Amino acid sequence: MRVLLVEDEPDLGAAIKRTLTQHKYLVDWVFNGNEAWAYLDNSWMQYTVAIFDWMLPGISGLELCKRLRDNKNPLPVLMLTAKDTMEDKVTGLDAGADDYLVKPFGMAELLARLRALQRRSPQFQSQKLTVGNLTLDYGNSTVSHNFEGDKQVIPLTNKEFQLLEYFMKHPNQILTTEQIRYQLWEVSSETISNVVAAQMRLLRRKLTNSGCANLIETLHGLGYRFNLTP
Repeated sequence: MRVLLVEDEPDLGAAIKRTLTQHKYLVDWVFNGNEAWAYLDNSWMQYTVAIFDWMLPGISGLELCKRLRDNKNPLPVLMLTAKDTMEDKVTGLDAGADDYLVKPFGMAELLARLRALQRRSPQFQSQKLTVGNLTLDYGNSTVSHNFEGDKQVIPLTNKEFQLLEYFMKHPNQILTTEQIRYQLWEVSSETISNVVAAQMRLLRRKLTNSGCANLIETLHGLGYRFNLTP
């Protein structure tokens, strides 16, 4: 799951990112609201949840929430702030925040709040994603291949799981290398140029070994396409 973290306090931002990364979240961390909006306004960026500090350089966290909702964007938002009065909480929620966490807070509570946001959001109601003969189970992070009643679990790394999930959410669509890099790696990370091709080889090998050959097609000069099994 991909998170946009907008926090201008370096120590707090680093602690949040470290915690989320340890729990298998992919985190894009930015320090100001202007940069955050550029990410949110990019159609290639598909976030699971956003964490906004209220007071930010440039566009405030409150204004980011308002812009999202004005654009009919349902992205779940957790607001972080030192403002703890009832009036402040009402203001934040009315602006479009889904939950409100007052500083200082513990990382265990932050994780619990994120899980609660995911449970309440319509896009997370289903714990499984089934496309063709493949099923992703978000509850235990496994992938299984179902063929004529025989279920085989395919062992995947976290990155392979994310890559296959991205393809399964976009069946029969051409996905470019750039789109895949934007979706599966942090924007600030210095990924090597052939990282997508290398990850694709690893994923295809495991799919083939599990009887799922030729699911992902390479379209030279265009990208890749996940072909539904008949």
